[in-house]
Amino acid sequence: MRDASTLGPWIRRFLLEHLVSERNLAANTRRSYRDTMCQLLPFVSGRLHKAVDRLAVVDVSPHMVREFLNDVETHRGCGIATRNQRLAAVHALARFVGEHSPEHIAWCAQVRCVPYKKGTHAAVPYLGKAEIDALLACPNRRTEQGRRDYVLLLFLYNTGARASEASELIVGDLHLDQASVDILGKGRRRRQCPLWPVTVRELRALVGERSRHEHVFLNRCGQPTTRFGVHALVERTAARAKAVMPSLATKRVSPHSIRHSTASHLLNAGVDINTVRAWLGHASLDTTNVYAEIDLEGKARALEKCEIPAAKKPSKPWHSQPHIMEFLRSL
Repeated sequence: MRDASTLGPWIRRFLLEHLVSERNLAANTRRSYRDTMCQLLPFVSGRLHKAVDRLAVVDVSPHMVREFLNDVETHRGCGIATRNQRLAAVHALARFVGEHSPEHIAWCAQVRCVPYKKGTHAAVPYLGKAEIDALLACPNRRTEQGRRDYVLLLFLYNTGARASEASELIVGDLHLDQASVDILGKGRRRRQCPLWPVTVRELRALVGERSRHEHVFLNRCGQPTTRFGVHALVERTAARAKAVMPSLATKRVSPHSIRHSTASHLLNAGVDINTVRAWLGHASLDTTNVYAEIDLEGKARALEKCEIPAAKKPSKPWHSQPHIMEFLRSL
């Protein structure tokens, strides 16, 4: 690199070389890091009144990073989780520059000292079985579009798949003869999920004789459904289902809330938590433990087992029993 002080070439190397070749991060993670840079650079440029392509590495000072994070929260209206996600990308950039440029080690240390913001953990949203049934009953299965929508919703509930995982699923990932599916999740971890007989039947009718390299879920134009399309389908279906299930009006229904519902219903059915962890593709059991906190029916059953039985009243009060005084005097 000719000029190590200029920020632009570092960001180019960071996004194209480090994230792809060295770390081999997932496409969604790379997009998240890219989006952070797309927001950070114009912000710093506007504050310093300096062209983006003339920004220096040290222009992204710790003070500037803190102002950027505050802007993410106040002006963009993002939550603490998004703020911390943006900071993680800035930390990763600083670490990359510090590893390859000794003169920026001090700058790297200062930027990486900008702390993450602690926030409250929101309650995990999930739907009851009746609410899930209302969602599945909404698509008009007499039409081609309705059948596609129904199979996608059924697949999300059966597997607990994320929107991105469903959109990237290909026919070759399906093992319908074995009633299972291979899902590529976060961190490029692949997991195998069992399929219900009804899901197998609907998927077999959906994919037909398609090539094993084609996507399973297509939109009305015959193109692969995107994760945004999956979100739109779930939100559109939930809006219709509110007419027959008013409780849905108080909940934010998304593909992830269906995923939470799958985990909660599995736990409620007596499936052990480690199996649920493997089912959802969590790297740590700590992530799955969140669902144990919301399993109210399971807590009620546990409380019944721990309930202390009421003490039996003596048939006669002690002072009316004969010979008790003689017994006491003999002690």
